[in-house]
Amino acid sequence: MPTLIAHRGMSSLAPENTLSAFSLCKDSKVRWFECDVDILQDGTVIISHDDCLDRCTDKKGRLYDISHNDLSTIDAGSWFSDDYIGERLPTIQQLISLINEKELNVNIEIKSCAESAKLSHLLIDNLILALEKLDPQRELIVSSFNFLALSEFKNKRPQTKVACLFENNNIWDDWHSIIEWCKAEYIHPEDKGLTREMVNKFKASGVKINVWTVNSLSRANELFNWGVDGVFTDIAHKFPSKYKY
Repeated sequence: MPTLIAHRGMSSLAPENTLSAFSLCKDSKVRWFECDVDILQDGTVIISHDDCLDRCTDKKGRLYDISHNDLSTIDAGSWFSDDYIGERLPTIQQLISLINEKELNVNIEIKSCAESAKLSHLLIDNLILALEKLDPQRELIVSSFNFLALSEFKNKRPQTKVACLFENNNIWDDWHSIIEWCKAEYIHPEDKGLTREMVNKFKASGVKINVWTVNSLSRANELFNWGVDGVFTDIAHKFPSKYKY
């Protein structure tokens, strides 16, 4: 069955990367969602795509300048809708509790920590520590554009399936070497510029393929007919029931 992955949760219906956006997956019968993890200065792992607060909260500034105690003062929902006033940036522990409760599956993207290598190492270690609480029946993929971070994660937690993320302008001839280096079970290419020939090459290498970000039902149908395993989408609620549980 093709896999439908709600990009940053149900991000067309609720503020992206929030518990509300993830909870709506269950309501829409979407089994998988994607989210992004980064780290605060005190080592708290949180769910956020950006490394600053400006775009998706009522505050500005860098994640690396705040700590866990600041989270209760940051509104991550009022920018999106009055219905989500007071929504908070979730911690990794809150995320895992929700996944276990709702019986969902997750793709966690490790963001490339811009602050320092030291904090990047701490992000990986604290993520691994938190994942010990994940229900073993839940399915998990960890992905990243940062192949150094992804390789370190895989070496430290080899039982977790990982995915190499690629933009269309950086899939060079060494993509297969990168997949091997990271011991990745998946490749996650960008939809833009993706061709049937490229999909055939990926499939021939033995990796599974999840494509981001596909917001056209006809394009998703085409990709599935080419043999891709899954798509990330901002409009999971609009997909027909054959893609859902």
